[in-house]
Amino acid sequence: MTHWLIAPVVLPAMLAAFIVLAARHHVAIQRAVSVAGVLMLGGIALGLAVQVSDGSFLLYRLGDWAAPFGIVLVGDRLSTVMVLLTAVLGLFVLLYAIGSGWDKRGWHFHALFQFQLMGVIGAFLTGDLFNLFVFFEVLLIASYGLMIHAGGNARLRAGVQYVLFNLIGSTLFLFALGSLYAETGTLNMADLARRVALIGPEDTVGIRVAAVLLLLVFAIKAALVPLHFWLPSSYAEAPAPVAALFAIMTKVGAYAIIRVYTLVFPPELSVTAGLHDLWLLPAALLSLSIGMIGVLAAKRLDRLVAFSIIGSMGMVMVAISLFTPTSIAAALYYIVHSTLAGALMFLIVDLVRTGRANLDLTPQPPVAGAVLTSGLFLVGAIAMAGLPPLSGFIGKLLVMQAAYGTSLVVWIWVIVLATSLIAVVGFASAGSVLFWKAQSVAAAENAAPMPRPSALSYAAVGGLIALLVAHTVFAGRVQVYTAAIATELFAPERYISTVLNTPGKLSEQKEEQ
Repeated sequence: MTHWLIAPVVLPAMLAAFIVLAARHHVAIQRAVSVAGVLMLGGIALGLAVQVSDGSFLLYRLGDWAAPFGIVLVGDRLSTVMVLLTAVLGLFVLLYAIGSGWDKRGWHFHALFQFQLMGVIGAFLTGDLFNLFVFFEVLLIASYGLMIHAGGNARLRAGVQYVLFNLIGSTLFLFALGSLYAETGTLNMADLARRVALIGPEDTVGIRVAAVLLLLVFAIKAALVPLHFWLPSSYAEAPAPVAALFAIMTKVGAYAIIRVYTLVFPPELSVTAGLHDLWLLPAALLSLSIGMIGVLAAKRLDRLVAFSIIGSMGMVMVAISLFTPTSIAAALYYIVHSTLAGALMFLIVDLVRTGRANLDLTPQPPVAGAVLTSGLFLVGAIAMAGLPPLSGFIGKLLVMQAAYGTSLVVWIWVIVLATSLIAVVGFASAGSVLFWKAQSVAAAENAAPMPRPSALSYAAVGGLIALLVAHTVFAGRVQVYTAAIATELFAPERYISTVLNTPGKLSEQKEEQ
């Protein structure tokens, strides 16, 4: 058992408590502690990812109590990659928040930021469904505080809507957990996988109800149509660094679907037969379509980017819903891309907001720092629309390749290609209004010059672009690794045996009995 596995959960929690108790009135100390903590988190995440890169598993038993009675954290290729992605994203978002001054516009930004990282990382590492619920609630509470950071009526209204939708999801989650525990007597995912497989056809009603409820909960987290209504306003009204960090939150829902429906409810399980292709795939295609149509119809830049997040999640869910090793590998590649690209676009939105009177897509005086900001917008738009040469294009090709040979290949290809075209038109139209037509109204406007974004803000955005470029250049190696992850997911016996067949206090209890 390695104690390093719990460090990514404990470290942000301890830093958040320290910031609140010892540095709540000292922004400089908060910044130093927060940046140092995220750097340490990134180093730990990288070490964990390297440690499991050979296919081994890491297990941490809290209190040294063995599963299924004890709480366990499990590190494998999938979970450690998601933890590393969270840590890297958190670093650049934090640098942008400091450079832009967003962290000083309200109380407790850095403490809530650390709690948010704790909730997201805990959701990736937990091996227990009840603790997945707990970490969902941690990130929900922290994200609400971050969302209303700096105040404002519009932000508060969007925050209330966000909380209400997620509370509905939390309630359904509890119902699902109750149903699962009533049927199986456990909530440990490895133990569930064994017990659900033993349930006979005559006793499947409760399990099917629980599986459907869990899918609804994770679909809410992933903003899958028609459960996406909370996202456009929430992401558009949130402070830019917060919205950028939220790019990983929808991936928590996608991760949960991948983990639970390859481990506990695999595609070949008769209990949940038809759940993936009959419900999940049509919803994913609808999400992709509505998201990109929203990009074309948006009247504000922030809502345009919010709808593009819905579209990108639709693309991810199309790949996941096919539930083959090839499609899951494609989904994982696209998850990394869409997380980085979505965060990048929200930060670019803030660059535009800094140098412009508002984010309405109407001709206005030129944006302050228009040359550099427009170049960054072009790169971000290419990434989100999935155009070559960036990784979005490769990701879409992988998804389309995974769909080849399925019964719905024509529908998938047509919708993917059509929505890509719609996204290109939507982003091109927005860029034209923001940076080209602005020159034509410059002489007629006498508005005071807007401030230019800081150098640190540009550096943070440039760092995300560098990561996207690296994700493109090393696409072959990344795809090999994601294929290994997918193979591991569809052969969960080693995961199950690692979690359950370990010495500890459970064996001592059996000997006493």
